[in-house]
Amino acid sequence: MSGTSEGPTPAADHRSAVTESDTIYRSVFTAAALAMAVVDRDGLVLRANDGFGALFCRAPEALSGRVAADLVDLASDPRTWQAYHEVLGGREARLRCTRRLKRPDGQAVWAQITVTALPGQTGGVLLSVTDISASHELQARLRHSQMHDPVTRLPNRTLFFERLTSALDADPYGGTGRIGLCYLDLDGFKAINDTLGHRVGDRLLAAVAERLRRCAEEAGHARPAAPLVARLGGDEFALLVEDSTGTEQLADLAESVLKAVQAPFDLDGRRLSVSASIGVVERLAAGTTPTALMQAADTTLYWAKADGMDRWTLFDPERNAHRMTRQALASTLRPAVERGEFVLEYQPLVGMADGRVRGVEALVRWHHPEFGVLAPNRFIQLAEEDGSIVQLGRWVLRTACRQARRWQLDHPGDPLFVSVNVAVRQVWDSDLVADVAETLAETGLSPHLLQLELTESAVMGSAGRPLEALQALSDMGVGIAIDDFGTGYSNLAYLSRLPVSVLKLDGAFVRGFQYEGDGATAEAAGAPAPNPADEVVVEAMIQLAHRLGLTVTAECVETSAQAARLRRIGCDTGQGWLYSRPVPPDRIPGLLGQRARGGDQVVGNP
Repeated sequence: MSGTSEGPTPAADHRSAVTESDTIYRSVFTAAALAMAVVDRDGLVLRANDGFGALFCRAPEALSGRVAADLVDLASDPRTWQAYHEVLGGREARLRCTRRLKRPDGQAVWAQITVTALPGQTGGVLLSVTDISASHELQARLRHSQMHDPVTRLPNRTLFFERLTSALDADPYGGTGRIGLCYLDLDGFKAINDTLGHRVGDRLLAAVAERLRRCAEEAGHARPAAPLVARLGGDEFALLVEDSTGTEQLADLAESVLKAVQAPFDLDGRRLSVSASIGVVERLAAGTTPTALMQAADTTLYWAKADGMDRWTLFDPERNAHRMTRQALASTLRPAVERGEFVLEYQPLVGMADGRVRGVEALVRWHHPEFGVLAPNRFIQLAEEDGSIVQLGRWVLRTACRQARRWQLDHPGDPLFVSVNVAVRQVWDSDLVADVAETLAETGLSPHLLQLELTESAVMGSAGRPLEALQALSDMGVGIAIDDFGTGYSNLAYLSRLPVSVLKLDGAFVRGFQYEGDGATAEAAGAPAPNPADEVVVEAMIQLAHRLGLTVTAECVETSAQAARLRRIGCDTGQGWLYSRPVPPDRIPGLLGQRARGGDQVVGNP
């Protein structure tokens, strides 16, 4: 039809829209403050905007054709490098990572890198870089604050364990494969903190920290790295040595720390002195955990304190094994009584004049399912510490009295008394008098056939309840003996005020009687020559005891010479391996009625 005009075709409209969109896209891309670059599938920069050029101090056109991964350091991390190629190949949509970029002007920038796949057949990716230096610095300050002690500015417990864990997880072939730790606390710090206040205490801690830093720096000379110094809390510090070279290195470090702390501190005109106790651990890193290393260090620090403080102590596996065994025993003591793991053995008490068995001492043994048969010195102190000695003591008393009554009925012509050891805690924490009365009534044993042994330190100076208990037991007819006499107060005059009937001389006195003569026999046996003063002292004690109406028993009689000399100076009873070792109850009847020839021959050794 003539005279009519046609408008734009749809195809032309589409081309116009695409052109306009592309123009807008390019304008936005160029003007954006965010640093961006289009990267082709080969990883080369096609176009970069002004922000991207400014980041690298170049005109955007100068960056075209550059390898994008090199510009933003994507190849330094194998995992990131692999992920980048997944996005380039269109197999993944996006990658995001953080990098520290070094600009051509020397300035370092923390940047967040984002790589996003572009749609279309041509593919490629959009690479954008965001400067996060300010937020990263803020995070770094916050982390530093969280990981450091505000008083000393040292790494705190959290950072210490982070470094320790990292050190133990490190490749063992990259260094010595060993690790060392000095774990210390200050002796006398609490007194300063309590008397002078926390302000002075904090200043002292800061001063100590500075000296520890200097020790670490000096120890780090000519080594790859200095030890890490950390405050673990309170007055506790740690020096962690990664890739240690052995115990000598740790010993030198501990010694330098001791000397550094020992020097007086001048704070606000005050001259303060403290010392340090240090636990030192050095071992292979492989197979060690942070918990195990700290437990060993804590144990060793405890040893340093117990050994007198102001010293360093090296971890000793054998000593620790003994400690662990002690803990294992302590935790199973109470149930062991209920499970019937304890037994009694009996050692004869022999009359020195005629060699006849007069009585027996009941000695407890623990048949431990893991550690075998244990003598009293392995567990009695533990039982006293945790109070289970009361329960165990009752069992020993009843078992011994029941056995003595059985012997009394089976051998009425040879009355045999039984001597039972009693701990001080049994007197204080239980009604010992009631326990003894109940046991005697229950078993039918005559009171005069029971003797109770208490240590010298427990009896001497007794007053109040202990003295009342001893007096009540004596009035009941029970004999009271002082065990290991001569090791404590040795106040014989005080004995006249106590209801005691027997003194048991400690074996230390008897050992000096082992050889007769002028010392030639002792010298031949490799032993020290007999001291004449030993016999004078023992004879004087025996004579004074007799004047007080007491009988005397000598412990640890092992030779005929000892027995002869003791008999000559008037000792009443002997006990020891010369006569018999401790034996089960069924062996005792065979010893009754026997008489050692001359009164000093073995009557019943197994």
